[in-house]
Amino acid sequence: MDNRQNNFDFLRLLFASFVIITHSYPLSGRNDSDFLHRISHGQIGFSIIGLMGFFVVSGYLVFQSLQRSDNIIDFFWKRFLRLFPALFIVLLLTVILSPFVYQGDGSIYHNKSLITYIPNNLLLYRTQFIIKGIFENNPYKSNINGSLWTIPYEFTLYILLSFLIVFRRKKIIIIQIILSVLFLILFIGNIFYFKDLKQFVFNLNSKWVLEFGAFFIAGSLLAAIKIEKFNRKNELLVLTFLLIIAAIYFDFYNYLKYIAVPILFVLFGLNPIPFIYNIGNRIGDLSYGIYIYGFPIQQTLMYYFKLNYLELMIYSLMISFIFAYFSWHYIEKRSLKLKTLHLTQVMRLAKIRVNKIKTVCVRN
Repeated sequence: MDNRQNNFDFLRLLFASFVIITHSYPLSGRNDSDFLHRISHGQIGFSIIGLMGFFVVSGYLVFQSLQRSDNIIDFFWKRFLRLFPALFIVLLLTVILSPFVYQGDGSIYHNKSLITYIPNNLLLYRTQFIIKGIFENNPYKSNINGSLWTIPYEFTLYILLSFLIVFRRKKIIIIQIILSVLFLILFIGNIFYFKDLKQFVFNLNSKWVLEFGAFFIAGSLLAAIKIEKFNRKNELLVLTFLLIIAAIYFDFYNYLKYIAVPILFVLFGLNPIPFIYNIGNRIGDLSYGIYIYGFPIQQTLMYYFKLNYLELMIYSLMISFIFAYFSWHYIEKRSLKLKTLHLTQVMRLAKIRVNKIKTVCVRN
């Protein structure tokens, strides 16, 4: 959205923090889940809210980015800049950290999994969670960055949404119909879950394709119908919130969440609240950095200090915010300035640079 008078930066910051809160339980060695998950009898939890929220808001905002894109290359170039520069840096820092937390036999530099860690995770569909010998004695053994598992689903939904670009110049009703049909398919798939589908293409679990897909497409559909122009949005926001509370209490939330939760998050995001709506302008968009740094920071803290879940929660949140701040201001923000530099221009500049190097080599 071009208009920054909204709460979406705050929401994403909250969602990322929720994921760290939930991770603090298993990573500190506790066998129970977060208290929100317990009191709702497993219907919701902090990380569940965080992941649902991420995909809803992403669907809403990425659809608008698709509409503003000149072509398919422009669209994916912007998606690449949003995901990969920061991802590469966190993977690189993880490899640099590895010798300091290595607990395996022999030299870590002869460890094949150390060499494959960065390329496998950059490929997205070969996500590698483990470098052998790292965090092997932690309460949550071996897993270095469990948060990376959702990124392939996010990118897959970018690919799915990108097919709509061919209808971008046509009547919006066509896109609205396509998104409505797609959402209905995903909704039915989640309610009646296709048990025969054990695995989706590229090692994506069918359950999560349906789950995340429903929230993402719901967000895109709300953008397509321009919910921001609806009258009585505040009344609808309050009604939706009360309906969700009732659904959780009467245990029919799992049937309602795919419709009500996207409406709740998007309407809240569109309703600017003082001191919240401009948080992104004040500190930056830290959500992605918090999400990708939180897990390895928590594992490192447990390696050195063996904290309880509350200590781990507090310290990891503080440190993750610091890392995310630097990630945004020195990596993500600077990368996003290249949005206007299309991929064709990048290839042209690269070709010019290669030719210059060849010329220097010939002269020498």
